[in-house]
Amino acid sequence: MYTPKDMDTSKQYPALVVGTPYGGVKEQGAGIYAQAMAERGFVAIAFDESFNGESGGEPRHISSPEIFTDDFSAGVDFLGTRPFVDRDRIGAIGICGSGAFSLKAAQVDQRIKAIATASMYDMSRVIRNGWKDGMSAEERTETLRKLGEQRWKDFESGSPMLPEGFPSESTDSIPEGLDPISSEFWEYYGMERGHHPRAHVP
Repeated sequence: MYTPKDMDTSKQYPALVVGTPYGGVKEQGAGIYAQAMAERGFVAIAFDESFNGESGGEPRHISSPEIFTDDFSAGVDFLGTRPFVDRDRIGAIGICGSGAFSLKAAQVDQRIKAIATASMYDMSRVIRNGWKDGMSAEERTETLRKLGEQRWKDFESGSPMLPEGFPSESTDSIPEGLDPISSEFWEYYGMERGHHPRAHVP
């Protein structure tokens, strides 16, 4: 939790829940945003999505838009029970993939009074339709077939195969042949500037 430097705990302050980039951890941007907003007079929290980073729970590195959306409401639960937070002035900031999760949270949680997104990315569409909607129906069908096969392999092995989209150690360069958005992601998540060992961005 980040608070204004000279906070008077007898007063109430506006508050923000700040979500991480999808598959990332709070150290990859959310904490920086939360600190900057605290410097502007907000109480702010940055969190790791459920099952990721320093958040607990099993299985690890699960990807669940429903759970990640509910994480914003859990943040509101926490902030709204602090005596120095004004319950009528709680908002959310979603970075990258969590931008969409923050919007979904605000649709169902009326306690979230304002939303801001930074570099919001519609990951569901890209995963479903490919970069610039370039995936054909046949390619989508083949992808789904492979995913089904992988589930059987995961069941038989007793552990899921987690594809690693970015290396566990930061790199010095962007691999050849990536599309523009993947290159941009790699420049941040795969290189020293934004890489973090607890992040898992498949």
